[in-house]
Amino acid sequence: MITVLLVDDHALFRAGVRSSLEHEHDIAPLGEADSAEQAIVKARALQPDLVVLDLLMPRGNGVDAIAELTRVSPGSRVIVVSSQTSPSGVRAALSAGAAGYVPKSAAVGELVSAIRRVAAGEAYVDPHLGAKLVVPDTPPALAPLSERERDVLHLLALGYSNPEIAKKLFISVRTVDTHRAHIMRKLELETRAELVLFALANGLIGPN
Repeated sequence: MITVLLVDDHALFRAGVRSSLEHEHDIAPLGEADSAEQAIVKARALQPDLVVLDLLMPRGNGVDAIAELTRVSPGSRVIVVSSQTSPSGVRAALSAGAAGYVPKSAAVGELVSAIRRVAAGEAYVDPHLGAKLVVPDTPPALAPLSERERDVLHLLALGYSNPEIAKKLFISVRTVDTHRAHIMRKLELETRAELVLFALANGLIGPN
């Protein structure tokens, strides 16, 4: 029996997925969580085979939670089910350790198939999302930025402070300040709100 922890901040979504999984002879929903923080607590206690995780949740970043989930529950594998379908978002989740990625728009049958395949030790990415990963996904508007500046832009748009970004990227706060100044100048932005709107418009972050 494949045991599953469902993590999503929408109760109706969790209830719908749980109801569907309960009809499968080889899958057993083991528990639910409505935040990344709660997911880590539940995963530590329940040790599920799989964690089905949304990326966009309150009180914690889903991508950051992936590594922590596998740390507190080493036998668990993570499948992301999210409305965030940009190639950069998919890559970030897979790089963090997710073994599967399914868009929320997918049919339940695809999620069930992904659960079985990931539980069997395979990796699974929705075919449409996988196709996007093999082509360049840098919008023309991001062309003036270096790869490191894009990393800083992404974290700024997610709400991280300069010291937090420095810690994540293993660079100094002064370097983050310099990158931020270059980003604002190159993109002709003046405020953080404009930066967030730019990131949304160019697929660096999804609507929250």
